Amino acid sequence: MTADLAVELCRSAVLLALTIGGPVLVAALAIGLVIGLLQSITQLHDQTLAFVPKLICISFVVLYLLPWGLGRMTEYASDLIREIPHRL
Repeated sequence: MTADLAVELCRSAVLLALTIGGPVLVAALAIGLVIGLLQSITQLHDQTLAFVPKLICISFVVLYLLPWGLGRMTEYASDLIREIPHRL
């Protein structure tokens, strides 16, 4: 295995992780921003008011995007395994 191949494999794995994890992080950021704004308007600064809605929203996003994410990971793994004989 050459260094270029190792860098390419790491780059594609990180890109896949960011692609799959990105929507979940964006949803958590949006909910956190909305909850933080509501907490500052109402002056209710309780930690559970921020945690519970984020947990519920992230759970829904993960469950909604689970088939897509599993499909992308399966495609990546099968491509990686298929290319083993050509790269060695």
